[in-house]
Amino acid sequence: MTATIKMNVGISTASLFLKENNENAVKLFSDWGIDCAEIFLTSFCEYDPIFAETLRQNMSDLRVHSVHVLSTQLEPQLYAVHPRVKADAFSWLEKVMCSARVLGADHYTFHGIARIKRTFRENLPFAAERTREIFEFCKNYGVRLCYENVEWSLYSRPEIFTALKKQCPQLGGVLDIKQARIAGYDYRQFLEEMGSNLTHVHVSDVMAEGKMCLPGRGQFNFDELFSRLKEVGFTGAVLIENYAEDFGDENELKEAYLFLKEKASRFF
Repeated sequence: MTATIKMNVGISTASLFLKENNENAVKLFSDWGIDCAEIFLTSFCEYDPIFAETLRQNMSDLRVHSVHVLSTQLEPQLYAVHPRVKADAFSWLEKVMCSARVLGADHYTFHGIARIKRTFRENLPFAAERTREIFEFCKNYGVRLCYENVEWSLYSRPEIFTALKKQCPQLGGVLDIKQARIAGYDYRQFLEEMGSNLTHVHVSDVMAEGKMCLPGRGQFNFDELFSRLKEVGFTGAVLIENYAEDFGDENELKEAYLFLKEKASRFF
């Protein structure tokens, strides 16, 4: 008999951005009985472990798979060549890692360098070496650095992850379906590249006219996604990450979670 592959379905608190603060979002997820969550820490005041303690008190049995931050506030600066800028960025990263430990999260969803017009100069050997340094820093706190494919960040196209992995073989990967579409690539290309390094997936749905929507309300083929994830032995988390304007009532988000969980149960 083939052993059952375990994976989890959950929601990112980013889906409630400007609708609910994180302390209310995690309580809502707990009340709904969500399997797991990603906590999108939205600003410097939320990076402090004291705030993580507040979240912990509101979480009941909710498991936190990963943390995310408003990346432009500190992540590009982790690649700075100026020592003071770099040191300050790492000091904020330390707070995020301490918060992750409080929350029980062992993954960090990471964007890294922002591809800002005219100021961005791609230097993959340098980026790979600095990524290794960031990875080791996070590892000391029991957290795995996980690069996400994002249209406006360093990992904007396939092949970048492969280049970073040369210096950092255990680098985690986060597949974002909508970001692959925005960047003009088939998500399968990113999935294939990340392979066994894939730790979690950010999902949403899309209507025929291209408008993003909650899972179950569009035309995205979730059966194929879960089938492909099963084929690669995926054991991470599939997390809903929509924009708040994609839905009205919060219960619509819960319905999307239940839709996704039912879909996943057919394959895992």
